[in-house]
Amino acid sequence: MIRFAILMSLVIGIFGFHPSKKVAIFDGKTFNGWEGDTLHTWRIENGTIAAGKAGQNVPHNDFLCTTRRYENFILHLKVKLTGTQGFVNGGIQFRSERLTKPAYEMTGYQADWGPKYWGSLYDESRRNVTLVQPDSVLITKWVKPNDWNTYEIRAEKRRIRLYVNGHQTVDYTEKDANIPQSGLIALQIHGAGHTQVAYKDIVIQELP
Repeated sequence: MIRFAILMSLVIGIFGFHPSKKVAIFDGKTFNGWEGDTLHTWRIENGTIAAGKAGQNVPHNDFLCTTRRYENFILHLKVKLTGTQGFVNGGIQFRSERLTKPAYEMTGYQADWGPKYWGSLYDESRRNVTLVQPDSVLITKWVKPNDWNTYEIRAEKRRIRLYVNGHQTVDYTEKDANIPQSGLIALQIHGAGHTQVAYKDIVIQELP
């Protein structure tokens, strides 16, 4: 019995640390698994989740959220941002929550995306500060403006790493024990700009 118990403990220990399979959380056709303003802001266009249109001002930030919460994971997706006037910006919220005042805003970590913020880690509507910003010279070499870029978010325990087109831009460990380490994932379009943003190939791999 003792040997069996030891064997089972080893099996659980070994197999319990294997990550789950990669799962697409956007099917390319519907908003299944997502919630937000799909009447006026967010639309499905050519297999992408998109918001904003060329030449039109975005009045305020807006987010399309997952209906599920996530804690530890690796998130892969592609993002394309275009715009020439105002604050052209988007991003991916994670370990985040919706606010009620205003209802269109969110609070939590954001993998930021846009001029001067490419590949940065921002704390949205909470500390309101860029937590880590990559080297400005390197990031301009890695980013493809007005084109599709791959973005990877690794959230493992209190450590957060961001990658743009395969290059690491952020390696941050949260030291504040009061900051939640689970929550919603969301796609953002930032207000105050003539901006269009699109996201596609959104795949997540949950970790223990």
